[in-house]
Amino acid sequence: MNPRTDINPAPENAPNNASSDLPQRGHGHKPRERKDIASGELRDPANMLRLVLAPDGQVVADVFGKLPGRGAWIDANRSAVERAIKTGAFARAFKCKITAQAGLANMIEAGLSARVLGMIGMAKRAGKLETGFENVRTSARTGEIGVRIEASDGKSDGRSKIRVVVKALAKELETSAPLLIGCFSAAELGKTVGRDNMVHACAAHGKMATAIIREAKRLAGFRELVPLDWPDREYETEFITEVSSKIERETGDDIGSGI
Repeated sequence: MNPRTDINPAPENAPNNASSDLPQRGHGHKPRERKDIASGELRDPANMLRLVLAPDGQVVADVFGKLPGRGAWIDANRSAVERAIKTGAFARAFKCKITAQAGLANMIEAGLSARVLGMIGMAKRAGKLETGFENVRTSARTGEIGVRIEASDGKSDGRSKIRVVVKALAKELETSAPLLIGCFSAAELGKTVGRDNMVHACAAHGKMATAIIREAKRLAGFRELVPLDWPDREYETEFITEVSSKIERETGDDIGSGI
């Protein structure tokens, strides 16, 4: 079954009166924690998804942070969504008799994938995205990569040459390697920049890269960022723990949910 990709309106068509229950990000202030309806625990909303009840009674994820009305919050991972469906957590959260659709987790994955791809396209339009093997390798040599992007169906040879440079510099500077997003095909990536395909890309350090990382973290709860069938997967995932720690330190309050 192909997951739906229209679970949210495009950002430009979204209403301006976003819900009052969205976390407010003031300068120097930590966002208020939200209760995860699946576990009942309080969590950082940056690592969660806001869910709303559509007019037709369907539960949808507010991936773009634009849907109006009060919502419910859930940890951004597939198991939490499936647990909430199984335990009837949505009916309790919305205080009405509803049954969340079985394909909700797949729909959320599709929405988050579209979100990340859209932000990669935004980075290109903003002049913050380097594309092509030589340009990406040059960025790796100068330490300018904030987030690295590789096509899921790209050849491992070119990918490994970039990886060697990235990790060598990270070791030299005693820092962590940039997050790798490798779950999109060359055709999917190419579409974001108006090409037939794109295999290698990277976004420079800065707000745009940080925003892409934040959304990719949520997507990682539903989809492997590094494909399981990559022969060099173990080398690409070597620094995952370090990268995650670095992301937690660097994703602050400077970027709102509207990007």
